[in-house]
Amino acid sequence: MAQMNISIPEALKSWAEARVAEGSYSSTSDYVRDLVRRDRDYDRKLKALQAAIDEGLASGVSERDPFVYLDELRAGLRERGESADAARAQPPRRSRSA
Repeated sequence: MAQMNISIPEALKSWAEARVAEGSYSSTSDYVRDLVRRDRDYDRKLKALQAAIDEGLASGVSERDPFVYLDELRAGLRERGESADAARAQPPRRSRSA
């Protein structure tokens, strides 16, 4: 395993050592490895989210009626026997005049 030496303020060192003392981690190295893994996972999720947002923005405005689309989604959930808060607590219906 590769090694890395870092310099951190005493307060952060104490924090990491306290996490180890609590039994959450076996060593400060284990704690730092977990932090790096979490940061890497967060970065991957953030990039995937941004890609989905970019794709949505690039797709343009839908011509579909959003109320019809929601009704289709709810019907699909009911067909599969699934429940969802959105399906249970339906908002008041609005007029669909074009």
